[in-house]
Order: sequence, then structure tokens, then C-alpha cells
Amino acid sequence: ACALGRTPPSPRAAVRCSPAGACFSAHLANVSYAEARRACRQRGGSLAWVSGEPELRLLLGLLAEAAVPAPALYWVGLKRNASACTHEEQPLRGFSWEGVEDGTAPQEVPAALGRWLQEPLRSCLIARCAGLELAADPGDGPSWGWKE
Repeated sequence: ACALGRTPPSPRAAVRCSPAGACFSAHLANVSYAEARRACRQRGGSLAWVSGEPELRLLLGLLAEAAVPAPALYWVGLKRNASACTHEEQPLRGFSWEGVEDGTAPQEVPAALGRWLQEPLRSCLIARCAGLELAADPGDGPSWGWKE
């Protein structure tokens, strides 16, 4: 999932834009985190980020449109550097958003967005990436959570 700022990609890509102007696109491929990041950069964006519920709803809707059988894991720009530790008391557990647009992504995330399907490994020595996993739709919208 890519964050594209205010410039939508080609019409063939699935895209959703917020009223504030941020656009997200979904691209389906079985690739590594680094390859997904590179593909988003080639499209003029970065891996997607979520700073609040409006972006989350937009991103969940976009990914639900992709109609990939659940569960499905989508790369977003959520990463923990090797020098950062796991912090169980924080919503993102010590992970942070990789930079977008002007080089900075939102770092403060509301507690409600700290939904992990599986707690990340406790570590202070290894760089780790996390994605957004969509589970089967329980009827009241997609079930989602972060997964290392």
C-alpha cells in the first residue's frame, strides 16, 4: 500500500484520496518490504502510513476493494530500527512510520490504532518491519491489525 501525497497514479491502479488530499494506492504482488518500498518510490510516493482513524478507514476500504482472499498482509511503512526496542506500552510497540512527502511521517498514533494481531518479538537488536493484515470480514467491516 502506497501513500502518494496529492498525485494519483495511473488510472489502472486502485486509488483512494482523502478530503485533505492524501492519496493511497494498492498494488498486489508477493514481494519483500524493501521491494514494496522501492515500488512505491518509483510511483512517486512511499509506503502507506496511518496517523488516525480517517486514514485507516480510507486504507482499509481501498484494501478491501482489492478482493484478495483473507487473511492478506499488506506492506505499509511501519518499521523498527535495530537500535530501537520493543515497547509493549506504546500503540506501535516501538515501531515508527518511515518518512513521507517532506521526510517526516506522523509519529504519534492514537491508542485505538495500536491493534496487533500478534505481538511483535521483544528485541533491541534487530530491524523489523510490520504490515497491515486484513482478516475475514465479520460483517461489521474488515477485521484488521498490525503484524510483524
